[in-house]
Order: sequence, then C-alpha cells, then structure tokens
Amino acid sequence: MATRNIRTLGEESLRKVCKEVTNLNDRTKVLIEDMFDTMYEAQGVGLAAPQVGILKRIFVMDCGDEEGNPNPLVFINPEILEREGVQVDFEGCLSVPGKSGKVARAMKVKVRALDENMEEFELEAEGLMARCIQHENDHLDGIVYVDKVEGELYNNEDLNNQE
Repeated sequence: MATRNIRTLGEESLRKVCKEVTNLNDRTKVLIEDMFDTMYEAQGVGLAAPQVGILKRIFVMDCGDEEGNPNPLVFINPEILEREGVQVDFEGCLSVPGKSGKVARAMKVKVRALDENMEEFELEAEGLMARCIQHENDHLDGIVYVDKVEGELYNNEDLNNQE
C-alpha cells in the first residue's frame, strides 16, 4: 500500500490517549496495511497508530517467530491482562530515532485484543514479544518509552561502537 510519516518525540499525537475502535471500515483496513508497510520500511518491530498521527487504539508488530520467519500481528483495543517477572534491557523507538535507553518491563504478559477481522484473541508472550506489546500499548495511552528510561538515553551509534 503506502508508507506514512512517523511522528517524532515532541509531536502532539504521541502524548494523546487513543480512542477505541468500534468498527472496522475500509479506512481502518488501509491504515493497518500502511502501518505494516511503514514499520517494515523503517526496520522496526512494532508501530502504533499515534506514531503515524492516528489516534486509534491499534498497533502492529512483527518480532518474527522462533525460526526467524515473519509473524505479523495486529492488536486492536488491546488490554494487558497479566504481567509477570521483570526484564531490563535497551529499548528504542521509531519515534525517537537514533536513541536507546534501559527500560524495565514485565518478562511475560497476557494480552487480549481484536485482530484485523475484529475477532477477539488472547496471547501470552515473553521476552522481546512481551517488551514490544508493552511498548506499543503504552503509545496508545500517550506514553513514550523515554518516560520510563532508567538512567540516560544513549546514541545508538555510541552503543554500537561499545560492542
């Protein structure tokens, strides 16, 4: 379909609470397709609707499966039901390009949402997938990962040079 402009830190849409999706119309279907195109083009693993300026409770993600194959997922009106454990790791965001910071997230989550057909599903995730779900879900409430960074934000270039 098409790629959309990714909003960056400082833009209003990133700090707004998004509205629930009540029906799936053609515009919303195009939005979801465009979000995947935009996320893949930007080499991200997740993208929330407010990151492209749309205040709807939708995010897409693709952390791949265990064999490294694509695993695109759509979350509409997601709700995190359970959180378990703690993981602290570097996190970045397409809306904060070139930066990373350490963020504590639950190691495991259970989420309920609607898929691209407005059918309800529940998913249990851990590790990177759990981190991504929490990160993208925060976007729907106007929270950006920099609000949760422990310590400082780093330039990705500096981190890559340290490795």
